[in-house]
Amino acid sequence: MVRHVASVSNQWVAFLCVAALGCAVPVSAAPADAALPAKLVPEGATAFLRTHALGTQNYVCVATGSGLAWRFAGPQATLFVSLLGFPQQVTTHFLSPNPEEAGLARATWQASFDSSRVWARATQIVDDPAIIGAGNIPWLLLQRAGGSRGPTGGALLSQTTWIQRIRTVGGVAPATGCSQSTDVGALALVPYSTDYVFFR
Repeated sequence: MVRHVASVSNQWVAFLCVAALGCAVPVSAAPADAALPAKLVPEGATAFLRTHALGTQNYVCVATGSGLAWRFAGPQATLFVSLLGFPQQVTTHFLSPNPEEAGLARATWQASFDSSRVWARATQIVDDPAIIGAGNIPWLLLQRAGGSRGPTGGALLSQTTWIQRIRTVGGVAPATGCSQSTDVGALALVPYSTDYVFFR
């Protein structure tokens, strides 16, 4: 009974830390982390937030020099942590202009509690099906490209220096549906899930 109360107390402390955006969420290393490709592990950085994301990878059908093809248009996802055994939304993920790169569109994560943001660009890619599984989008290591505090000064995500995208499921562009002229402009919202791990 005491052990259970302590566990609940620790989870609420983690929740309050996230809500207050002043401390790290305890990150426990999952067994699979030991098998991560070395190039996806940022040297000298410390993981402070581990999340599980559900959403879509979005594609638009466009004309290319050789015909028509699906082009990546950006992600749309919600990131969760487990608190008291229930998923709690902590972050949203989308494409937005990065003010530190003159408005260049970058992958963006925005904290649900304090609206702090981080923009990031991929620096390492693992797309070997033997590692990531067939039919899944690549695993990535992304480096901070910009950040902003929330309107009240919160900095949960603006402190981020690196982000891992690992354990992906789905999200690959469709193999069909973009071959006729009438398909130009069509959208494909492909479900995916992944783990995003934030480092500082």
